[in-house]
Amino acid sequence: MSSNSGTITIIGGGLAGLTSAVACAEAGAAVVLYEAHRDLGGRGRATPPPHVAHDGAHVFYADGPHYRWLAKRGFVTGLGWPSPAAAAGLRFRAGGRLRRTPPVPMLRAQARFRLAAPVDEDFRTWASRRWGEATARHIANAISAVTYDADTGRLSAAFVWELFQRVLGPRPPAVRWVRGGWRTVLDRMAARAAALGVRIETGARVDALPAGRPVIVATDLASAGRLLGEELSWTSGHCALLDIAVRSGRGDRTLVFDLDEGGFHECYTMQDDSIAPPGESLFQLQMPVRDGEPYQRAHQRLRTFADLALPDWRDRVTFQRHAIAKGRSGALDLPGETWRDRPAVDRGDGVYLAGDMVAAPGMRGEVSINSAFAAARLATAAALRSSVPG
Repeated sequence: MSSNSGTITIIGGGLAGLTSAVACAEAGAAVVLYEAHRDLGGRGRATPPPHVAHDGAHVFYADGPHYRWLAKRGFVTGLGWPSPAAAAGLRFRAGGRLRRTPPVPMLRAQARFRLAAPVDEDFRTWASRRWGEATARHIANAISAVTYDADTGRLSAAFVWELFQRVLGPRPPAVRWVRGGWRTVLDRMAARAAALGVRIETGARVDALPAGRPVIVATDLASAGRLLGEELSWTSGHCALLDIAVRSGRGDRTLVFDLDEGGFHECYTMQDDSIAPPGESLFQLQMPVRDGEPYQRAHQRLRTFADLALPDWRDRVTFQRHAIAKGRSGALDLPGETWRDRPAVDRGDGVYLAGDMVAAPGMRGEVSINSAFAAARLATAAALRSSVPG
């Protein structure tokens, strides 16, 4: 494959690739985007109606530049909000039962939002010294909802503490849900890219970097490494997933943080009733896979967790699917590491990297967007230089 001088090539049509395409095209660059699958979206894809279950993350946090960029372009319009009754379905699993509030020591820790945690110490050690081992374990398991990791306590204290404060701190959460989920957002981004003149080629697998530069590689790290001819890796999560739709029941919980084992349970339809047939509720549950644990055992723990959150769900189920997410749930930072230590955006020689495990701040999908901003800025500057005679 060749590339015209001054044209930016983007490989990958997920969130990072589409963000890069829009940003580059808005800056005046000519852009061509290649996606190996027949449709765009990456981990933002979803199952077809009537049960629209998402392959990856499906909420946004409206507390950063990534969201302001999306909102300014109308990509996140049409928000869905849970009713007061649905919001009242929040529970915490602790000691094998569901409770309305976390244990008191965890509540006390939540209030310490001004506390700074160290980068070079693991969270378990740091938090145990302050609040005891049980509370450290409860916090780590609570935030497994976004790490997808069975041993979140081993990660950098600064990394875990920041996530905990964003998701479960005392300030009102900045969570936003777009009706239709990320699939809707990505469709809007693709339409914007096309309107800006981006040439989008789907079903077009790229096996080698284009001869011309610049190029943005917006794939998972393993695929990017094969294209770049170098080993690219970073710590990520490993989790069992269960999507289920059930005929709605009064005892169904809408949101459960599992402080015992790190599981998480969330109702999609509490914010968007368009993604399941009338009278049904759609949920996704996750359970981090322990080191060396057979998948069958992880899925069994997940179903046991579902029994608590959705009594008698097996008799009411109308749709279900199982999956394993391994190495595709965003970057995790070990002690001594920050986002700056992850694989760099600028790979040299006009090649740039974007994705959810690249050197950019944020949480999961936010890393994709923020790294795409950086890659687009660098690629656009390189394209403009190459288009100037002499």
